[in-house]
Amino acid sequence: MNRTFILSLFLMITASGLRAQVTSFSIDSSLFKKELLPSLDVIYKDDQSYRYTVTELYKNKADKKQTDSVWKIIREKDSLNLIQVERILNQYGWLGPQDVGMNGSQALFLVIQHADLATQQKYLPMIRKAEKEGKILSSNLAILEDRIAMREGKKQPYGSQIIADRETGEQYVYPVEDPDNLDKRRSAMGLQPMKKYFPQWDLEAYKKKLPEIVEKARKRNIH
Repeated sequence: MNRTFILSLFLMITASGLRAQVTSFSIDSSLFKKELLPSLDVIYKDDQSYRYTVTELYKNKADKKQTDSVWKIIREKDSLNLIQVERILNQYGWLGPQDVGMNGSQALFLVIQHADLATQQKYLPMIRKAEKEGKILSSNLAILEDRIAMREGKKQPYGSQIIADRETGEQYVYPVEDPDNLDKRRSAMGLQPMKKYFPQWDLEAYKKKLPEIVEKARKRNIH
């Protein structure tokens, strides 16, 4: 039985002009590249299941040896998954939910999102093109752009990257460019307002503390 979802493209006025915002998709499963579905399903599960496990370990205050062992598995899985994903992208280009289903397409994105900076930079133009063509959520593109900006030592545009102070454990939003217009940019990419995403968000307090946060981020030396 074919499953069909509706593609929503909302026109938004942004600093760069008129743009289409991708928030959902029209999917006909009879058109899927079925030969890819089994491997993409395994990739998706591998990417998510072990990260869920390590999150639960942190919540339960497991010892470092346990968490390190899971992170070792995650790194191994990420490396193997990236080989498969690059092979798929080199052959087919970006595959949206219309091509391989939601989980299949998301598997591709998650592997790139969890890859090294050079890999993220390599595929960013492909993902930007896919977003313009309605083949990936605008919010996914925003999150990847934030991750790359953070790793490049730049301010993030959409505020999706939250990091913790290594000494106090306090969470804070990695430095954001133009905080006053942050929610406008988030809305244009289908992201929820900062207050819903990060409940302790206080714009004015953040702006006052931003120089301190910039210094913490610099010392953290994220790559």
